[in-house]
Amino acid sequence: IVERALERYGAPVYVRRQIVHNTHVVSRLAALGAIFVEELSEVPDGATVVLAAHGVAPDVRAEASARDGFTVIDATCPLVAKVHHEARRYAARGYEIVLVGHGEHEEVVGTVGEAPERTHVVGDLAGVDALDLPGSAQVAYLTQTTLATDETAEIVGALRHRFPDLVGPSADDICYATQNRQDALRAIAKECELVLVVGSENSSNTARLVEVARRGGARAELVEDARRLQLTWLDGAGTVGITAGASAPDAFVTEILRVLSGLGPIEVLERRTATENVRFALPLQVR
Repeated sequence: IVERALERYGAPVYVRRQIVHNTHVVSRLAALGAIFVEELSEVPDGATVVLAAHGVAPDVRAEASARDGFTVIDATCPLVAKVHHEARRYAARGYEIVLVGHGEHEEVVGTVGEAPERTHVVGDLAGVDALDLPGSAQVAYLTQTTLATDETAEIVGALRHRFPDLVGPSADDICYATQNRQDALRAIAKECELVLVVGSENSSNTARLVEVARRGGARAELVEDARRLQLTWLDGAGTVGITAGASAPDAFVTEILRVLSGLGPIEVLERRTATENVRFALPLQVR
């Protein structure tokens, strides 16, 4: 979306927050003419503005619409937009909403903004116990889209135990790309002495992959790119698993394989556990 906006409207295109949580993607777009800002107050009137994939609270969207001459392109992931819709729906029906996620994450901040007076953020099992809600309360749960599926299921189970009439979305809100990567990693982690997870430290779904690998019994390290690969990690590792966060470019996985092959002969096996065929429509402004 940012690339097309630059082609159609020319540089600069302003992007509120990182379009995705990957350092290399953000750096490449900045080199093409994208300017990343924290808040819309940093953007001049008449500019083209992209709202990042993690979604924003309604007050941010209203601020963008009210600014003089802004061309606003909403790049919110449709899966995040679905969670926002569910938050509005449950709030309108009088439910208290328990949002399972990390309170400081931009996606959670945006979702809370849909119903701040009714939304309670829970990040772990202890948070469920700490909820200041009676057992008789009307409670609905929602989840951040980039969580670990097994850990989320435990938290939802605890919520259901505490609130027997708990309701939730009809379909899992965990992003399909996140879930597919976690499922694939669970399938190989037990065979690996080491798992390398390619991605950036501020990427939630990437961090969850490291946790999934370790729970599967493998040593796991997050690596931004091949330059940050530490040879000491490879000590005693005859079988190495490689996966990547949802926003990590494939080229960085290929580069790590190339570096590993320079250390001696390697055999590369691809384990396929799912075929992704989901496609989303682009915003009208960049079609």
